Amino acid sequence: MIPEKTIEELITRHSSLEKDLASGNVDKKLFAEKSKEYSDLNEIVYSAKKYASYKNDKIELEKILNDKNSDEELMKMAHNELSELDSQFEKNEKKLKLFLLPKDEADKKNAIIEIRAGTGGLEASLFAGDLFKMYEKVCNKKKWSLELISISRSDAGGLKEVIASIKGNNIYSTLKYESGVHRVQRVPDTETQGRVHTSAATVAVLPEAEEVDLKINETDLRIDVFRSGGPGGQSVNTTDSAVRITHIPSGLSVSQQDEKSQHKNKAKGMKILRARLYELERTRIDQERSADRKSKIGTGDRSERIRTYNFPQGRVTDHRINLTLHKLEEFLEGEAFDEIIESLSLKAQEESLSKL
Repeated sequence: MIPEKTIEELITRHSSLEKDLASGNVDKKLFAEKSKEYSDLNEIVYSAKKYASYKNDKIELEKILNDKNSDEELMKMAHNELSELDSQFEKNEKKLKLFLLPKDEADKKNAIIEIRAGTGGLEASLFAGDLFKMYEKVCNKKKWSLELISISRSDAGGLKEVIASIKGNNIYSTLKYESGVHRVQRVPDTETQGRVHTSAATVAVLPEAEEVDLKINETDLRIDVFRSGGPGGQSVNTTDSAVRITHIPSGLSVSQQDEKSQHKNKAKGMKILRARLYELERTRIDQERSADRKSKIGTGDRSERIRTYNFPQGRVTDHRINLTLHKLEEFLEGEAFDEIIESLSLKAQEESLSKL
């Protein structure tokens, strides 16, 4: 049972915000914040009111059922209403518990996604390229904005590494379950005897941190500049435009050389560094709060094998929830992507609820 006081506070807060916003006297700086809070509460307040009135409604219906003078038709109606009331109570309770779960502020943030070829040589780089194309298609379907930060291609035409920034609504809450090892099983183009090979790529999804989220002291940074390497072209190997930024206290280091401008390379490098430091701090705080804080679902362990893409059988399997979809092509096209993400999110919610 959810404490009555908690429900009362929720209903009272909704009513208070409604009066404030209707009065027109809300400070401009607070208006957007209060409007957002009111909108969030608006989605739950009906369930809260029904939850609060459950006891009294049940008592009234039981009076009819226990009244020997009640006619048969009335008792039948009361019995049906009571059954519906109990069913609705359970639904409202689950809805309220989900609403009251501690919110992860990072869920609303944009994300930085890093994809790297793992074991499997050139085939692994081709698979890393396939994964990146998949995320590009998901972004297009959801009308998210994807911006390349850095990219390194392999001789086979795949990707050794790619880092990109993704912007939109609630990006991190959707993509955070993608962090981990993605494994592919298929027959490479170079395989003459038709044998299935297994290779892998790692994906890391980090919430994009703003300066207000994380204060980085300039004195904690060592910035080295050097000449860009790679295929020819203007500025390559002729100017010190490449940048390496090292955060001395943590030892984290980021190199950036995709842009011809040293200033742009530094800005991109700082974006990556800030995201990695922010995630490092989030992980540290989570571990301090609880030794068993880590969910079974997992959202950050890059060494955890999370998913297998099996081409001969046309299936994709998420090992964290033992879910297999025989829709590999649709999944890589971004069509069936939400099916797995929604199942992962639901499972994570269930685990959180069981700990309440």
